[in-house]
Amino acid sequence: MMAGLRADPELAKRLFFEGAAVIVLGVPEGTEFGIDYSSWTVGPRFRGVKMVPPGVHFVHCSAARSAGGTETGPRAGLFLCLRPRQVRALRWEPGSEELRDAPGEEEALGRDLRDMDAFLGPYPYDTVKKWIALSSFVGEAAVERLRPESGRICAFSEVLPVREGRLGRDRAGQKLPPYDAGCGSYAEGVARLPEMRPRAGTEIRFTELPRRTYPEGASPEEITRHCMDLSYALENVIARRYAGRPQDLLAELQFAFICFLIGNVYDAFEHWKRLLNILCRSEAAIAKYQDLYANLIFVLYHQLNEIPSDFFVDIVSQDNFLTSTLQNKVFCPPEAPKKKQCTRPLHSPATIDTRQAAGCISMAFSSWVPGDALSFPATSPCQQPLLS
Repeated sequence: MMAGLRADPELAKRLFFEGAAVIVLGVPEGTEFGIDYSSWTVGPRFRGVKMVPPGVHFVHCSAARSAGGTETGPRAGLFLCLRPRQVRALRWEPGSEELRDAPGEEEALGRDLRDMDAFLGPYPYDTVKKWIALSSFVGEAAVERLRPESGRICAFSEVLPVREGRLGRDRAGQKLPPYDAGCGSYAEGVARLPEMRPRAGTEIRFTELPRRTYPEGASPEEITRHCMDLSYALENVIARRYAGRPQDLLAELQFAFICFLIGNVYDAFEHWKRLLNILCRSEAAIAKYQDLYANLIFVLYHQLNEIPSDFFVDIVSQDNFLTSTLQNKVFCPPEAPKKKQCTRPLHSPATIDTRQAAGCISMAFSSWVPGDALSFPATSPCQQPLLS
């Protein structure tokens, strides 16, 4: 695809003037730099990316550990909401080894953009459809709502101890043994570890998911029903943050998946699993939120295609998260016609073919929602590529 852009001067000229540009200043040679689904090793002439489609993008980087080496540090990045012909400037911070906004330099860089053309790499349009499929519901409002107050997405969270414990008197006051005291067991060693909390402003602002899935004062029968069908918990999640706009829940699901898949944030993966579990086990909510579940098919179809088949296997129990989540009445309704049911059930305890799972999702849902709602568009209103 990139070769096609270089071979068509008119198209390249149109993209140059209509697309946005991300100017990156001061990035050391050897750093791994990426935008959305693609990444490269920075060379001596690199100054950023041009011809970027308007919309939401994720820019990320990993510092090189040594000159000429292949090992890189933890990934850090930030979401950008770009408009047509916008010039967005970022500058490398050597101390924190991450990119920061440089708004004061954007006006001057915009005037000199043509002179910088030789130092800007074209946006990788061979992966643009994949990125749009993974971020189709993530608009500017979702980014502002979910990203940390600091704006940075870091693979490793910055944490601080809840209580001071560096000095001997601090540990004595908390009835903790000295650092050099031996441990009698593994459990004792774990108990001695300090309680940590994320540094203020660095947490991704995901919706707090309910720990209790049934109403207060519920009878044993009601508790059992609400634990089997999580529609009550789903209603609480929607009412807490997405009242009147349940579709925005899919933006959070995609945001969490991107932060894990590309940003390497494990906490985002755990949130994605918990949110997906609630959505997939809310049988009674399907009739009320048909549009939400029709679009959930689209989201899961593209997400599962990016996951290795054995990724979700627990190496200890051999339990598979996708198997237990997708094998429920939401995805395999008993009243669905046999021709619509999954002909290859997802029952393997150890492995699962994610492409097969994506196909089964589509077939199982087809008995619940109109057929025209099952089409998988390549783009969404949130993000329209320039190659239309």
